[in-house]
Amino acid sequence: MRTSVTVDKILSNGKRNKNFLKSLCGLPVSTYFSAVKLRWLIDNVPKVRDAISDGRCLFGTIDTWLIWNLTGGVNGGLHITDVTNASRTMLMNINTLKWDPHLCKVFDVPLAVLPEIRSSSEIYGYLSESALCGVPISGCLGDQQAALVGQMCFQQGQAKSTYGTGCFLLYNTSTAIVQSNHGLLTTVAYQLGRNSPVFYALEGSVAVAGVAMQWLCDNLEILECAGDSADIAEKVDGVGEVSFVPAFSGLYAPYWRKDARSVIVGLTDETKPGHIVKAALEAVAFQTRDILEAMGLDCGYPLSKLLVDGGMTANNYLMQIQADYCGIPVVRPLMTETTALGSAIAAGYAEGVGVWNLKNIQTVPSDVFLPSITENQRDVKYARWKMAIARSLDWADDKEGEVEEGLPSIAKLDDEEDEKKVPVLRGVSAGLFVLTTFCVLIVAQMVAGRG
Repeated sequence: MRTSVTVDKILSNGKRNKNFLKSLCGLPVSTYFSAVKLRWLIDNVPKVRDAISDGRCLFGTIDTWLIWNLTGGVNGGLHITDVTNASRTMLMNINTLKWDPHLCKVFDVPLAVLPEIRSSSEIYGYLSESALCGVPISGCLGDQQAALVGQMCFQQGQAKSTYGTGCFLLYNTSTAIVQSNHGLLTTVAYQLGRNSPVFYALEGSVAVAGVAMQWLCDNLEILECAGDSADIAEKVDGVGEVSFVPAFSGLYAPYWRKDARSVIVGLTDETKPGHIVKAALEAVAFQTRDILEAMGLDCGYPLSKLLVDGGMTANNYLMQIQADYCGIPVVRPLMTETTALGSAIAAGYAEGVGVWNLKNIQTVPSDVFLPSITENQRDVKYARWKMAIARSLDWADDKEGEVEEGLPSIAKLDDEEDEKKVPVLRGVSAGLFVLTTFCVLIVAQMVAGRG
């Protein structure tokens, strides 16, 4: 991965712990976050360096790009972001909610290129063109945080999981900043108003969920379409045990192992394509359990139910095995696009808009999937999954640590007191990297046009 070199430099080739900035930004140093990608662009793209030197470069996440264009672009567009998106850059101090000079110094990013940080719910500006000219823009949330709001997870201890190309779990920790010791991220959940309290969350990210289904379609060609996966998996259910760890570019939370690679284990002469399809769906459920275990350890008690949303939740087979393998009810709202709902709630709640009253918002009707297997069956299956995880590690050449014998139920983050270190994932989605690169370059060119 191109940005792995950048991470190595920041970590002084292993002399620094990957969590040395975690108390400030809540995140481990990883190619997954914006600061590393921006640093790579500055180091490797001359046009970006020149634009920064000339004062013509503006940086931001996708929300920044959208708001800037909607409010005028080069003709006076607003260069802003909200606390949730800023919290994922590694440049914002999660305590002060401001760009942190020390973090910017570590990544050598000039403060002048960064957008103004605002709350998630306020009138930022107005649409500058089209038939909607003059309509206020009043809500801005990161994807997963918007889903948390859309699921009405406003209380401490509530959590949701979004299933799409990847899988993302957020756990509301209220106004408390909880630093994870078990491989999770600390992030801002939302701030609904500039004078409102800031709510925080623990997050666990799974790199591959729906992507695995597409891989089975496009690469192995054992699925015609992802929608067929449930029917195919059900036909082999209970016959044969194959495990699939889809670590195409390493493992994310709670392992953070960039040296991991995908493995399929347990093949016999009776294995059929359906067994691999089933194993791919099970991998999503097991990785979700990995994160739920970490959340329980960090917060002191396990979840009593899991709220879910996203495209993959339409798969009833996946939702049922999710309940089976975690041992808790899985609650799926009938309206699965809760991310859009959360964005609408933030926009409508803003002062000056006042469409929503959070106390009066009704929860969305839901389907509930209850566990249908015994605790012993659940534990046997999960133990087999952990064996597969152990076999997926140490495949990449640039490993930084050794695998512990008898891998624990979850992977611990390495801190100053750990005797054994677990390396950080530095793989990043190529699509995300290209999109970020595109945005920075285009902003630089458009700002140049303004000059």
